Amino acid sequence: MNYELQDIRAFVKIAEFGNFHEAANAIHLSQPALTRRMQKLEESLGIQLLDRTTRRVSLTAVGRDFLPKAQRLLDDFERSILGIRELAERQSGQVTLACIPTAAFYFLPTVIRAFNLQYPKIRIRILDLSAHEGLEAVIRGEADFGINMQSGQSAEIDFTPLVNEPFVLACRRDHPLAKQAEVAWRELSDYRLIGVGRLSGNRVLLDHGLAHLDWRPSWFYEVQHLSTSLGMVEAGLGIAALPSLAMPAEDHPILVSRPLVDPVISRTLGLVRRRGSSLSPAAEQFVETLLRQWPSYTSIGTSNPAELES
Repeated sequence: MNYELQDIRAFVKIAEFGNFHEAANAIHLSQPALTRRMQKLEESLGIQLLDRTTRRVSLTAVGRDFLPKAQRLLDDFERSILGIRELAERQSGQVTLACIPTAAFYFLPTVIRAFNLQYPKIRIRILDLSAHEGLEAVIRGEADFGINMQSGQSAEIDFTPLVNEPFVLACRRDHPLAKQAEVAWRELSDYRLIGVGRLSGNRVLLDHGLAHLDWRPSWFYEVQHLSTSLGMVEAGLGIAALPSLAMPAEDHPILVSRPLVDPVISRTLGLVRRRGSSLSPAAEQFVETLLRQWPSYTSIGTSNPAELES
């Protein structure tokens, strides 16, 4: 159909004022130009919308029926444009990120709090997934970006390192090893160890990091999630080797961490984005906030990078 939104706006204004002169002034058109727009709209629709006299303009029956529809159309269009502008100005929208659980639980709340203070209308959706699942969510476009372990690298992913965190010993404050400033891996042999499953990226990383030793840890308990191992440590069932980011705050009443040495094993966490894709303005701003906040949490180290968690 050969009509424009400006033609429909002209009709609405004529209906509102009841004459061409005031309607033309309201939309900053000459009266002849407004008349041409109205004629064009009626010709496009194939029906008369206005009854014209020398003194007054009134709506035909079809015009009265069409008026609320035309008003809704203009309102919807203006709301849509406003929504696009708000998105561009980062005033609204939604950010979806795929994050490994340890980072989601212990670090992300700080970033989200800072982000919400500046952009209170932008919604945040967190997919707390394993590293493999999170990476797939980013590749499929289900998440804008992710926080993940360094991978082998996928050709579809760009990885920006954020932090290198060492594995530490998690134990109770009353445990004998808690008295030491640092603990060598071999010193764990006298205690029951709590480890993650063989398919976990953290487990693969530890096995690789200890492969050159003639000693291997004997995992007495095996769990699937780091949070589960922390609960078992707190209950006094054993000790665990965890990434430092997984540990609670230093003032925890029961749990403490000690550096694990000989060797030091670390994993690298970073920002993962689908290669060649652009972020929405809201997601772009969240990434900027994340990059500002992360250095205040912990610094990037130089130890060996981690393998991708399954």
